[in-house]
Amino acid sequence: MAADRTPVIGVMTCARPKHEKTPEYLELAVGQKYLQPLLDRGALPFPVPNFGDQTPFDAIMEQIDGLLLTGSLSNVHPERYDGDVGPNSLPLDRHRDACTWGLLDRCLAQGKPIFALCRGFQELNVYTGGSLDQMVHEVPGRIDHRSPTSHVPEIKYGAWQRVDVTSGGVLAGALNSSESILINSLHLQGVDRVGAGVTVEATAGDGLVEALSIDRATAFCLGVQWHPEALPDNPVSVALFDTFVDACRR
Repeated sequence: MAADRTPVIGVMTCARPKHEKTPEYLELAVGQKYLQPLLDRGALPFPVPNFGDQTPFDAIMEQIDGLLLTGSLSNVHPERYDGDVGPNSLPLDRHRDACTWGLLDRCLAQGKPIFALCRGFQELNVYTGGSLDQMVHEVPGRIDHRSPTSHVPEIKYGAWQRVDVTSGGVLAGALNSSESILINSLHLQGVDRVGAGVTVEATAGDGLVEALSIDRATAFCLGVQWHPEALPDNPVSVALFDTFVDACRR
């Protein structure tokens, strides 16, 4: 790619009811907080029209240079990892699951960069054959990884959890360091069984996987359980978005 060409980055949208009184009418949405870090780095965010299996995958792939899998209020459907649907599975978004799987197939085959956040991180794990715990804080030996109970953004989304970075991995390469880092943690669900053909890139103090990469990826491919988009000026967030967008320019 020419250095002066603007990279186009596909950003996953989520299907949400337009109004609680008409849940059958869905809108496709993505938060500005996911678009802004890309725009700030000279990229063009391209919200991916999420139509499940009907998504025009090939047409989208012709347009994008990389893929950002966002966080979401919805969760990966447990049917994807032979789990049961319970109260803590909800809400679900089968359309997004199908769209994500189709795009991951193509991005990995075509060597396009992938950056996955929160739900996106969990999608990478399930896509590779892993599974999820639907209530991490109830698993013996695990801590509570949900966000602090505060309406103050600096507290709710602040970096409070320390994770250990795997030496020599994709995450360490992006940070140019394998020192432990402070990240924000806002998740109820988390990795149970790690997928096949992945490298664990970071773990929390209780052993929970907090970042991973897919070994067969030929371009930048990293999933993190936390929310770097919520801390745009944090040095870790800056390094990760810089590395991802730079990879999309190549």
